[in-house]
Amino acid sequence: MDLPEHFGSRKGAHNRLHMWAADGTWERLFTALLAQADAEGDLEWVVAVDSTIVHAHQHAAGARQKGPRPASRTTMPSDAPAAD
Repeated sequence: MDLPEHFGSRKGAHNRLHMWAADGTWERLFTALLAQADAEGDLEWVVAVDSTIVHAHQHAAGARQKGPRPASRTTMPSDAPAAD
């Protein structure tokens, strides 16, 4: 909401960023920056994963994988007399 005036309207900036994502501009930029950092020897990968904040997708947790669960069977009224 507090975008400097030289970026234009908030909606215009959003549309521009969205178009850059769709046409691959961000990927090309990131690839070029990685290549430059690698050529200069500045690229070092350090990955740390803390399992207390990593969540598995629902399908990784053994959730049903073939479509939605079947609906429960409908209960049919019994011919037995009703309980008092």
